[in-house]
Amino acid sequence: MRSGTVEFATHVIGLLGTDWATITSSQPLPAPIGPRSRKTETYTVCVDAWRVPLGMHIETREVTADWR
Repeated sequence: MRSGTVEFATHVIGLLGTDWATITSSQPLPAPIGPRSRKTETYTVCVDAWRVPLGMHIETREVTADWR
């Protein structure tokens, strides 16, 4: 793999479990990665405080990767 991105779909969840919004963000994948090798990466997903009112929380439910 020479390059790629990972995309996160972070959901803003209300007090009663209602999904109020989905915020997407993306980060570059660590590259290059050679054949038959493995790389582990940790990502921090940030959401503006005004998007998550008091009593609500966030959950990252979907992660997709696109590589070349």
